[in-house]
Amino acid sequence: MMKTHSAFRLIRQTPIASLGIEVAEFEHLQTGSMHYHIASDNEENVFMVAFRTMPMDSTGVAHILEHTALCGSERYPVRDPFFMMTRRSLNTFMNAFTSSDWTAYPFASQNKKDFNNLLDVYLDAAFFSRLDPLDFAQEGHRLEFAEAENPESALEYKGVVFNEMKGAMSSPVSTLWQTLTKYLFPTATYHYNSGGEPACIPDLSYEELLAFYKRHYHPTNAVFMTFGNIDPYEHQEKMHEQALKRFDRLDDKLEVKDEKRYFAPIIVEEAYACNEDDLHNQTHLVMGWLLGSSINLYDSLKANLLSKVLLDHSASPLRHALETCGLGQSPSPLCGLEDSNREISFMCGLEGSNPEQAAAFEQLVLDTLQKLADQGVDQDQVDAALHQLELSQREIGGDGYPYGLQLGLGLLSSAIHRGDPIALLDLDPVLERLREDVKDSQFIPGLINKLLLNNPHRVRLTLRPDAKLAERREQAEKDTLAEIKAGLTDEQKAKLVAQAKALQERQDQIDDADILPKVTLQDVPADMKEVVGIAHQQPVRVTSYDRGTNGIVYQQVVLPLPELNQEQLSLLPYYVGSVAELGVGQKDYMEMQARQAQVSGGLSVYTSLRANISDPSQLGAYLVISGKALARNHQALDELMLDTFQHVRFDEHQRIRELIAQRSSRKRQSVTGSGHSLAMLASAAVFSPGARLAHVNSGLEGIRFIQQLDKKLADEGQMQELTGTFAALHQRFAEQARQVVLVAEGERLEECIARLSPRWYVAGDIQSGHWQPQLADVARLQAWKVNTQVNFCAKAYPTVHSGHADAPILTVLGEYLRNGFLHRVIREQGGAYGGGAGHDAGNGVFRFYSYRDPRNLATLADFDRAIDWVLSSPIDQAKLEEAVLGVVSSLDKPGSPAGEAIQTFHNLLHGRTQEQRKLFRQRVLETTAADLRRVTETYLQIDKASAAVVTHEQGQKQLQEAGFSAFSL
Repeated sequence: MMKTHSAFRLIRQTPIASLGIEVAEFEHLQTGSMHYHIASDNEENVFMVAFRTMPMDSTGVAHILEHTALCGSERYPVRDPFFMMTRRSLNTFMNAFTSSDWTAYPFASQNKKDFNNLLDVYLDAAFFSRLDPLDFAQEGHRLEFAEAENPESALEYKGVVFNEMKGAMSSPVSTLWQTLTKYLFPTATYHYNSGGEPACIPDLSYEELLAFYKRHYHPTNAVFMTFGNIDPYEHQEKMHEQALKRFDRLDDKLEVKDEKRYFAPIIVEEAYACNEDDLHNQTHLVMGWLLGSSINLYDSLKANLLSKVLLDHSASPLRHALETCGLGQSPSPLCGLEDSNREISFMCGLEGSNPEQAAAFEQLVLDTLQKLADQGVDQDQVDAALHQLELSQREIGGDGYPYGLQLGLGLLSSAIHRGDPIALLDLDPVLERLREDVKDSQFIPGLINKLLLNNPHRVRLTLRPDAKLAERREQAEKDTLAEIKAGLTDEQKAKLVAQAKALQERQDQIDDADILPKVTLQDVPADMKEVVGIAHQQPVRVTSYDRGTNGIVYQQVVLPLPELNQEQLSLLPYYVGSVAELGVGQKDYMEMQARQAQVSGGLSVYTSLRANISDPSQLGAYLVISGKALARNHQALDELMLDTFQHVRFDEHQRIRELIAQRSSRKRQSVTGSGHSLAMLASAAVFSPGARLAHVNSGLEGIRFIQQLDKKLADEGQMQELTGTFAALHQRFAEQARQVVLVAEGERLEECIARLSPRWYVAGDIQSGHWQPQLADVARLQAWKVNTQVNFCAKAYPTVHSGHADAPILTVLGEYLRNGFLHRVIREQGGAYGGGAGHDAGNGVFRFYSYRDPRNLATLADFDRAIDWVLSSPIDQAKLEEAVLGVVSSLDKPGSPAGEAIQTFHNLLHGRTQEQRKLFRQRVLETTAADLRRVTETYLQIDKASAAVVTHEQGQKQLQEAGFSAFSL
């Protein structure tokens, strides 16, 4: 029995054998706050406090509050404790999230002292935030003159969240989701944009923010989640003593009410801003259903099962219909189930369509569903969907978010809606029930009838492009600001000038950082964790890793890439993206998709490309075939991978055409979410073959290339040429020697190795894939026009490779610049959502960046000022130590058991030995102030820089006047 603090009562304690954890549910007696603790022997401890936040407008109150709450609290009255703690910590994760009906504050650390430091700060920030009006003005919105001290200059809206949401809502997919939920939920909180609509954000007053905080950020309305090997008693003692004991239980029970139902389906059409010349094939068509409560686990899993049967892969009947109907380019990114809200919604749709095809699209969906309801679904497809549910239940994550946080976020929605979160961790009994249910051939047809065909709460949305919408919105904003300015009295103008001055002074003030707790270099572990593999020679070479994978086997087959010409390199991403999606031998792609779902967690093929550790002009290049399966299916996985690689067919022209169209659409839609990464790739491409190849394959140039390729493939001759190139590439790869990577639990590895097919063996050098790509030059100054309202800026400098003694120092410099200068100037003063700098040691390039930025040329000038700041100001020893801590924390960040093993293998494949990585880490720890100044002076010479900006039409014109070359997507 877990030890419980006297202020809490233990409700229940449940072991989850399938995950090797134990979960306990507690209630705080005084306030009614719930605490869920997931006990694990994992050293990465996780904490999260979440509040039910259910806005009833689109002013972004919950989102702005999330930002503002982290700007100083009762015990820590500094203006930026959150970002200051990111620098004084060994955290493996720190952030805050605003969802549609909750706001969460999570962190993770492998160091107990650090964990408790962060817990002190998070508890105070959540429950005793200062909420200074100037922080509201900085993070949320404010009126300010373009020339802050000149009341005669134009009036502007400013604010971090305001600019963030301008960037977020530039994405057509974000607009699509917000528009669909507006109609699916006519009365509930989901009707509104919890992040904030840019046109509505200025309507939020400071007083409304305070009222929302007082009502929602109360322990009665809070859920605590903890994970790891720290005793829950210790957490509860801090939670009670530092926060909860100062509150009483509220009678006000916040919850989302069930949505009122439609009695007949509705059809709606709206527009999104699209600044492209050709609006043909730019429409999104989506159908959405509201199903029922998300907190009934059995009902939720039935809906998940139905969604997987219908949409999981290209052989799933509804996805197949969408992919092959010819009414759009590809299935919508919204296809699937949304079960985190109070009520579940199911969606399917098309992108790359046209408004006049909406009725045909709806009929296609309904006819497909009716046919399935009448004729039933193949039992193999249903069994495969259940198999996928089991795989997702068993897999231990941790490569993106910490594993404990993944578990906690998975439970959060149920806890927020007062369901049974613990049941979500132990799906085996419900899965067993479903296995019995699906033996009835009418089970899936019954779900289709009940949840979809006979459900009148259905929306058909047409979201069409409008080339003038952004212009009208911008003009409306200008008109509003002009009207506001015209109505300002001299006293009001003076107040705005005074506020801008006060905010500037607040941003420039230097707080006493010693108010905050911290870890020091003495708290850094002496050594790095090491994952060790064992080499076996079969005849095929095998490297095995004994890891706790919870009954899942991970297998990769790796072979060196031969040297390729520029055309082959341009087409390489589309070849690797097709191999696991096509037919094999006598089976077509639908049969192979079904086979993958039945025995595996899916196959993927990708390239592993890294610059040589001592010569960035040389690339290490490998092809990787990757798969995973339950241990009982390992031999079937191996056979599937081998058959796919040996007998893949490139004669399915229509399928390849669909895959290219889908990839083109996804790439285009990704720009507004990853514009900073794309800008950094473009700026770095000038200096490094590896970065240039990334720019050509997956960067802005790659997006432009696939859009052109997609159009060309309408010509059958071009298709023949493409598939001929694919086949030739594949033949060259098939001739290369291979090696295999296996990750599983120790007791299974020997059997897995014995099951490997000897047909994998090909004689030759398994590590011969080293060559220099020959690619066209890239412009030094690039301005890329895309569909966005904000900018993403990047500037790059040539430096040194990862094996050079200066590479670790340059990595520390990136943290030092971000912490000491860029965060304040780019984010707080400039209004961008984010900004920073970092060293890409793999390609020997140092890069500055900004994210969702209202500025462009001014930001690029600030990057130059950052260099001057390092060279002209004394190096702050405390800030240097913080930068070192940040780098070490990143180097020591854990991953999933399988992910760590596979990363270790690929590090070794590319010459990154444990000894070399230890030396890099040691040099980080030994970085001095003189080192920082020396590498800045040596490498960050402004006349050697390149720059790239992802921007809008007006921004591109400004940049062209400054000498930038113009490009468009």
